[in-house]
Amino acid sequence: MGKVNFATTISNVVVNFLTIGLKPYNGALELQKELHAKRVAGEIPDTVVLCEHPPVFTIGKRDASADFLSGMMTIAEEGIEVVKVERGGRITYHGPGQLVVYFIFNLNERHLGVKEFVNKVEEACMKGLSKFGVNTVRDSEYPGLWIGDKKLVAVGLQITKNVSMHGVAINIDPNIGHYRHIIPCGIKDRGVTSMKEVLGEAPAMEEVIGAVKEGVTEIFTKGIPIKNK
Repeated sequence: MGKVNFATTISNVVVNFLTIGLKPYNGALELQKELHAKRVAGEIPDTVVLCEHPPVFTIGKRDASADFLSGMMTIAEEGIEVVKVERGGRITYHGPGQLVVYFIFNLNERHLGVKEFVNKVEEACMKGLSKFGVNTVRDSEYPGLWIGDKKLVAVGLQITKNVSMHGVAINIDPNIGHYRHIIPCGIKDRGVTSMKEVLGEAPAMEEVIGAVKEGVTEIFTKGIPIKNK
């Protein structure tokens, strides 16, 4: 992953940001694992990784074989990878035009339970999106952030040794057509949307990254200065 200069003072109010651009899913997963091990050992502060992935379907811990609407050959011919991961949930999609945000946070140091932590992650995204006039809501029945009956932000986290991995995927302007191959997150009667569909024009990836960083800073650091990479 190369040399990364983390904040030297490790505290439950410090958040470090890594923006790594377009990264193959498995490469980003290995980076997450490395950061997770360092966070468990107390070598780095809580860290947020922001990136995009080439087209990929990731499958969580649940059996989601029935959620594929196309055969593996058809999916492969369209250039979409399929990867099994250890996060919660079923099938989700990642691809260019979607901002993926991974949270490597120590919940114990922040005195947070899993549900409270997930709520804060969602709230940080909600605040970031609101800067564009995109107002999402939670749904008591289904995870993620919604606009009407369409999901804009998918949420899937894994907590191991009190440190989180994985995170959220925000649809800015992905290839929505790729979703036709799956039942996203196993929800049959709902759809997906994007910031472009909501606003009529997609904001720049860099602008959304900046807004999400501001949202995370507001929710998790209470105004404490952050270190960016």
